[in-house]
Amino acid sequence: MERERHVPVLLQDAIRYLNVRRGGTYVDATLGLAGHSSAIARLLGPGGTLIAFDRDPDAMELAKPRLDALRAELGSEMPKVILHSTEFSEAEDLIEQGSLDGLLADFGVSSLQFDEAHRGFSFQADGPLDMRMNPRVGLTAAQVVNQFGEKELADLIYEFGEERRSRRIARAIVRARPVSTTAQLARVVSAAAPAMKSERIHPATRTFQALRIYVNQELGQIEALLKVAPKLLRKSGRLVVISFHSLEDRIAKDALREGGQQGIYEVLTRKPVTAGEEETDRNPRARSAKLRAAEKK
Repeated sequence: MERERHVPVLLQDAIRYLNVRRGGTYVDATLGLAGHSSAIARLLGPGGTLIAFDRDPDAMELAKPRLDALRAELGSEMPKVILHSTEFSEAEDLIEQGSLDGLLADFGVSSLQFDEAHRGFSFQADGPLDMRMNPRVGLTAAQVVNQFGEKELADLIYEFGEERRSRRIARAIVRARPVSTTAQLARVVSAAAPAMKSERIHPATRTFQALRIYVNQELGQIEALLKVAPKLLRKSGRLVVISFHSLEDRIAKDALREGGQQGIYEVLTRKPVTAGEEETDRNPRARSAKLRAAEKK
């Protein structure tokens, strides 16, 4: 299964820029399937502390046995692990200020979420239009698609999907209602805005991205974490962020640049770090990944 072969994106680069110190305290803001967390834990040793967040209860349940297996492997070398089943934007309330040696955030949707059809994140397999990272709270993508007005839908698709044909797509969605599955939505979008010759992505990709970002309030979550990060890091603590599309990367780039201008950070990546050919061949999802890093002064 895909999850058994799961390899976190830009793992070696992330660990290198995080500069994990034995006995230190580190946060993995996006636990997922515990790939980055496991690598951090191996370097921390028994005096270290790993704090991990994930609002997806399915991911948390899958990560726990992976961490248990790591604990059995490392034995007395296993650091303390603290898990928080909540949004990483809650970090300010759960972590002591100035206590972190490093904070890593991989903003990508996890393999688990994309690969499980019933989660509704992907049109590669038909499933209900859900898209919630925490399937227990909030609006589903189906509610947005079927209840929002045409203009509201168009604005959402344009803003969060950077889709130039958003008005045409929104009009088609409203006419096709009710839309209840990922395959149905993908067909509606593809018919309204067919793929252009110059594009390699599926014509529904940007619309699905827009709905996912809106449903999960992803950009607001990222902004909240990056705003509080300087308070949580101690002197020489590292911030490492991995983004997967221009909206995320713009927020990360601006936060690190502003922190540098204000004398809070030394920016370690003048340009974003990207995956090499070997990694992208092994994991196509790594193609769009960009890593940025900074050290607190």
